[in-house]
Amino acid sequence: MTRLKQPADCVSKTDIRSAIDALDEELLQLFARRQGYVRRMAELKQHPDEAFDHQRIETMVAALKGRAEELGLEGAQAEAVWRTLIDWNVAYEKRAIAARLEALRDMPSKPGSDF
Repeated sequence: MTRLKQPADCVSKTDIRSAIDALDEELLQLFARRQGYVRRMAELKQHPDEAFDHQRIETMVAALKGRAEELGLEGAQAEAVWRTLIDWNVAYEKRAIAARLEALRDMPSKPGSDF
């Protein structure tokens, strides 16, 4: 984690922009790590319909929104960010699972395996 000036210690727009740029880099790294888990989840799921779990999504968004508010963030902003992220992840999982299933269907049968 990058050592940053506290917001109150920033005395110029350059200070603030530098801190925001460093935080954005950290966020990208976290999103990349998170995406690794999304990829793995897509490998474990057996059908594209498994990618969307309404109950899980709503529970997760409510918890994240509440936690964001505890941290002094606007809950609606956190909800919008996470819903966008989740929507993309669901779409990614559906595509990845469908592609894997399509590849399996297209694989030729081994000789002698027809019964």
